[in-house]
This record gives sequence, C-alpha cells and structure tokens, in this order.
Amino acid sequence: MPSTTDVRSRILLAARGEFATYGLAGARIDRIARAASASKERLYAHFTDKAALFQAVLDVNAAEFHAAVSLDPADVPAFVGRLFDHTHEYPDILRMLTWARLEGVDYDLPGMGAQPDVKLVALRKAQELGHVDPSWAPEELLPILFSIAQAWVQAPLVAHENAGDTPLSAHRASAVEAARRVLQPKD
Repeated sequence: MPSTTDVRSRILLAARGEFATYGLAGARIDRIARAASASKERLYAHFTDKAALFQAVLDVNAAEFHAAVSLDPADVPAFVGRLFDHTHEYPDILRMLTWARLEGVDYDLPGMGAQPDVKLVALRKAQELGHVDPSWAPEELLPILFSIAQAWVQAPLVAHENAGDTPLSAHRASAVEAARRVLQPKD
C-alpha cells in the first residue's frame, strides 16, 4: 500500500500540471485524481477542496522558485541570468504564479514573515559593496530584476514574433546586460 506521503506527492505533482494549464477555475479534480492514480476520495482526504489544493501547489511552487535561484551580492546581474534560465526550464512554476495573480490568490514566499528575505539582504549587501546603485530601495529593485529576467516569457506575442530566430542565449544576454545597466551605480 502506498504511503500517505507518496499519495500526497503524486496529487501535488498532478495538480501542478493541471493548475498550470487550466488555472484554478478551469482545473478538474477528476483529471488530477486520475493523473495521480488516486481516487477523488483520497485527494479530498488530503485537501479539503480544489482551492486548498491550488494553495498547497502554489506555496510549494513559490518556495521552490525562491530557493532555486540565489542572489550573490558580488554579481547581481548573474542572478537575473539564473532567474532567466529557471523561468525557461520550469515554465509551469511561472504559470502557476501568474494564475494566482489572475485568480487573486495570495501565496507564501520565504522571507515574508519574521525572517528577512535573503534576496533583499543580498541586494543591500551589494549596495554596501558598491555593486548596486544605493539610491534603489531593494524592495523596489527586486521586482524590477524579476521583470527583466522574465521579459521574454511575459512579452506580448509581437515581441516573440519579432524575435524570429534569435537564440535563447541572446535573449538571456540581453536580460543580464539590462540588469547590469539598471544596477550600475551612478558616478
């Protein structure tokens, strides 16, 4: 008999794909249960309803996303490059976070409670080291860096069509260079 943890993990994994594709409103519990090789009853034994399952997947995605991409104060533009890579390698995570925004669902991020966000701490350190313009508030700068890194997946379709045969590596290099210019301390 599979352990409770195995069933829960299979449900979360199946739900990630379903929610990333259809969002909260369009996802179907029967498809999730079938993909997880679990009954709907087993699914509901772990999660009270579809919204609770969506929230659980969202919290796991946000934590994984946050943990996967580190920010080194000595090289903040490289963070943008790693974020670019992660976004392209794991598009379901960004889709889930986007669905959450569209659905008005909040999610937990590490550093939002009693512990300071390690990325904000790293940005402050980068400012102290002279690598980042100190006039930026780290809380304002971090979302800008995320936007730069995710520009190619968030851009309107016309940007994708005009990109033509430009290799992904060129888009990545553009994002890193844009970050470098934004971060550059003023003389």
